[in-house]
Amino acid sequence: MTAPFGLYVHWPYCERKCPYCDFNSHVRSAIDEKAWCEAVLREMAHVAVLQGARPRLSTIFFGGGTPSLMGGASVAKIIAAATRLWPAAADLEITLEANPASTDAARFADYAAAGVNRLSLGVQALNDGDLKFLGRLHDVAEAKAALGLAIKTFGRVSLDLIYARPGQTMAAWRNELREALAFGTEHLSLYQLTIEPATPFAVLHRQGALHVPGDDLAAALFETTQEMTEAAGRPAYEVSNHARPGAESRHNLIYWRYGDYAGAGPGAHGRLAIAGKRMATATEKLPERWRERVACEGHGIVEMSEVVPADAAREHLLMALRLREGLDLAEYRERWNTAPDPARIGALMGQGLVALSGDRLAATPRGLLVLNRIIAELAE
Repeated sequence: MTAPFGLYVHWPYCERKCPYCDFNSHVRSAIDEKAWCEAVLREMAHVAVLQGARPRLSTIFFGGGTPSLMGGASVAKIIAAATRLWPAAADLEITLEANPASTDAARFADYAAAGVNRLSLGVQALNDGDLKFLGRLHDVAEAKAALGLAIKTFGRVSLDLIYARPGQTMAAWRNELREALAFGTEHLSLYQLTIEPATPFAVLHRQGALHVPGDDLAAALFETTQEMTEAAGRPAYEVSNHARPGAESRHNLIYWRYGDYAGAGPGAHGRLAIAGKRMATATEKLPERWRERVACEGHGIVEMSEVVPADAAREHLLMALRLREGLDLAEYRERWNTAPDPARIGALMGQGLVALSGDRLAATPRGLLVLNRIIAELAE
């Protein structure tokens, strides 16, 4: 079976930068969408030439930023170009991230007509006070309206929430998650709030003006999240992602299974097979400089380097252990000619942190709470 290949397209613009966000997103008073789209098309064509033999395209993911600020015509052009550049799978998954504040029926209809068949909606909270704290432009009523519209328009819908917010109690999160599960979406991305460097929240945290739940409460919130989603038929298939069986994000599974993907747009990353080597690519982050580079060179790639097998093996291990299915050691050994030390695996099994079923190594529910430690020990 041909390995899945994905295309990530980065829309870098937002109406407002959220105080917790460290993604490559930018606020501009005016956006030249036509120029951005034309540059993305040129960059995609350059990447396809670099690859030589064209793999079968399994997924397209429009991320950001706020991709739902895009017009449907741009989305349609990019999808059409992608399916010309790469042979497309019959069941091509095309996801677009959307914010409730920038959605309406006509925009959703245009995306669906362009070929988008999966929408990821960034709700983030189901109470207005916390939405304001998180810097979101929508309120709960707008979020619910956007979600209802998404469910009517697209075959597949995912809902994003952030938990472990300042002052959030276990009872409050249980009620909020129960409400989110009742909406009936096939997929939920449920992230603990983390304080990222160089964000406004990081400044407040250093000043003592922002307090997130301590380790014990954060762990309890995580465990409750796993229990409730499992009971609702949308178990975790990755640390922060939950879905009905068969409704997983196929695009993100490419990342976690350490497959190949191309990135186009400002700050986009890729992992590509080029001339028998695994290559890491990254493009210029600042949208204006990225566009200038594309205009001059046909692409905005500023980094392209080989991922040597030892580093690739570590990356693969790091990604795969985030998955409930874990790591296929036989496939891993065949691919990288190495494997984690059996003695270290045995020690971690003895601590109840990992489980081994045949050749399948996976973190236990207890192990997921200390996943970074497990990965560090196995990757040495």
